[in-house]
This record gives sequence, structure tokens and C-alpha cells, in this order.
Amino acid sequence: MQLPRSLQGRLLVLVTGVVATVWLIAAVLTWRDARREIDRLLDSHLAQAAALLVMQQAQPVDDDEALDAPILHPYAPKVAFQVFHEGRLGMHSANAPAQPMVPRQRKQKQGFATVQIDGAAWRVFAASGVERDVDVYVGERIDSRTSILLAVMRSAFWPMAGALPVLALVTWWAVRRGAAPLRELGRVLARRDPRAMDPVRMERVPQEMQPMLDALNRLFDRIGAVLDAERRFTADAAHELRTPIAAIKAQAQVAMAEDDAGLRKHALNGVLEGCRRTVHLVDQLLMLSRLEAGAAAPSASVDLGALAKRVIAEIAPQSLAKRQQLELDAPQTYVVSGNEMLLASLVRNLVDNAVRYSPAGARIAVSLSRRLGGVALTIEDSGPGLSDDELHRLGERFFRGRTDGQSGSGLGWSIVQRIASVHGATIDADKSHSLGGLRVSVFLSRPC
Repeated sequence: MQLPRSLQGRLLVLVTGVVATVWLIAAVLTWRDARREIDRLLDSHLAQAAALLVMQQAQPVDDDEALDAPILHPYAPKVAFQVFHEGRLGMHSANAPAQPMVPRQRKQKQGFATVQIDGAAWRVFAASGVERDVDVYVGERIDSRTSILLAVMRSAFWPMAGALPVLALVTWWAVRRGAAPLRELGRVLARRDPRAMDPVRMERVPQEMQPMLDALNRLFDRIGAVLDAERRFTADAAHELRTPIAAIKAQAQVAMAEDDAGLRKHALNGVLEGCRRTVHLVDQLLMLSRLEAGAAAPSASVDLGALAKRVIAEIAPQSLAKRQQLELDAPQTYVVSGNEMLLASLVRNLVDNAVRYSPAGARIAVSLSRRLGGVALTIEDSGPGLSDDELHRLGERFFRGRTDGQSGSGLGWSIVQRIASVHGATIDADKSHSLGGLRVSVFLSRPC
């Protein structure tokens, strides 16, 4: 049987089915127990009747003068007795046969026997008198016992059978009342504003529903965080892309209006540079959005020294163009557990910031070392550094400090901090005592 899709319907079907099954099992067990008790009771009556007949010691009479007992009760035709003396039938009931009710080949001195008489089953008790030549038989038709059993069961189970519909109705009411908090939760959710991400609150929540409600509220929290991240991403993109797109548009208009080939080429180079900065900004925004949305990043063993060499090689042309001295001190192999792409972005953002905001001819030192069971990445420069207030604001979106005309999105530090959080790393930024500019240290506590 296929259960209803409704939880209330399922509970009603299951509870009613269980009650009906238990009722039927109880009826069968009661039938068997009542039949056994009725058989024992009526067998005792047969034995008592036989004992009374034995005590009377009825005298034998001629066959023609055998005494028939009168019929005094409606059940009398279903009960019969015989008294034999010296093999001859004496006193007997009117419906008793002429032959002993227990065939002679099965004749027993005393006890019960089930026999067939005129096609009907009889329960017969045989007993011997005080004198050995007296035999007494008292029998009862078995179908009379069945009639008595049916009458007893009918009187006992009709009220119970009539109570089943009432029980089903009461069960329906109880299940419906018990499922009321679920319906109330459905109404609360239906009335909610689709934009609402605050927790769902209900009064007198059943204990079984509380975990579901808590999980639902946690889901709303996660969805709210994702939506906030998407809104921030949209706002950030709109805010930051406006300037480079305007610059690209202006350079393109200059190129279209310029007749001089050299000036037109310069304007087109400006367009290309604006496109490059825009692509870089979009990449930064996308990475920050993925990190803030909690996107899982696969982890593996990463050689941080080799990764730093590769990143520095990519940035070296930019540093050489400014006649800067870019150094890497990684005397050993430094293997950590993390995501190679994210760690490369972390190193690239820190080194790129140092190159971008340090003046021409500055010195930038990148070093790796083991410390306190982890690996420390340090980037120092001889640039102007940051004031205490600017150091405090590091990590704020679009905060760029003193730029000295350098382009940037102001998102690099936000990305660095989020990548560090994903890897369980800590970041410290202060004044470089050796070079005089900014000193940034990243400590990764998950070495391999």
C-alpha cells in the first residue's frame, strides 16, 4: 500500500493500521482463550451431570420401558445422556441413540471423547457407576459450544467494533492537532518577505521541530551571507569599474579624434593599459567574491620557496622598469599544506603592492624562514611605509593609502587577508626596521 504524501495522512494511516492490527490480534487471542474456557466449563458440567447420574444408581428397565427424560430447556436437544446397566439402556434423554454414544471399540471406563453421532460432532463424558455393571454417558453437541462462544464474543466485541470508527476519528483529531506546529511553520514561511533573512521565530515549538528550525535559521544565515557577498560584489564592481571604463572611453575618443599617428598610438596604448587594469580588477573582484562566499579550495603540499620564485619572476619586469632591487632569500625547501593558486595570489598581491608603491630605485626583500613549527613569509621594502592610522585601516575594501599616482583597486589586502584566513595563517604589518618602509609577515602554521 502506498502511503499518502501528506505527513498527517501518513500518521493517520499508520496509527489506524496499528490500532486495527492490535485489535484483530486481541480478538483472535480472546477467541482462543474464550473457547478454551468455555470448553473447560462445559466439560466440567458434563462431568458433574455424569456424577449425578452415577449417584442416582438408576435401576435398569426393559427396553420397552426405558425412561425418557423430559425436554425442559431450548438447549436440551443438544444435550444427551445414557445410563446402561449390564449392557442394557436404562434412563436416557429423548435424543440419545439406542447404542452407547461412545462406540464399544472405543469404550473407556471414564473420560472425555469426541465422537460423530448422526453426522454431528459430540463431546461425550463416560463414567462407570459404583457397581461395575453401570455405565453412564453424558454428551453435548460441539456446535452448541460454538453458538455459545459466538454469543459471548458478539456481546463482547460489538461495542469494541463500534468504537473503532470513534477511535479513528479521535486519532485523526490527535494527529491533526499534533501536526499543527508544522502547518503554523508553513504559514509563517509563506508570509515572510522573500528578502527577509532574519531567523524564524515561533512560540512553543515542539522539541522534535527545534533541530529543523535551527537548521532552517542556519540556512537563512548562510544564504544571507551569500547574498551580502553578491551585493557587495555588485556594488564593488560598479564602483571600481566606473573609473577605468571612463578612462578607456576617453582614450578611445582621443584616438578617434587624433590625426597624428604618434598621438593616436599613444592613446590606443592608453586604451590597452586601461583594459589590462580592468581585467586585473575584475580578476581581483571575482577572487574576493569566491573567497567571501566560502568556496572550498582543494589542499595539497606546496613548495612555498618555488612558488615565491615563480611569482617574483613574473613581477620582475615591472620592478626592473622602476630600477628597483627585488631580492628573494629562501635557502631551504619550505613545503606547506594549502592551495597553490590561492597562495600564489597571496604572494603576488603582497609583492606587487611593494613594487607598485615603492619609489624608483627602492629595495624590496622577500624572505622565507622556519619559525615556531611553521613557515614565515616576509616582504620588506624601503618605500615610504604607512602611518599608524593607515596600518590600522589595512584590509578595508578600496583603501589604498598613499598611492603617489599608482593605479590599483584597493582590494589586494582584502584578498590577502581572506586567503590567510582560509589557510589558518596570521598576518602582521608594521614598519621595517632594516629598510625603513613597510614590513609584512605571513605565518603559515600548517607545514608538511
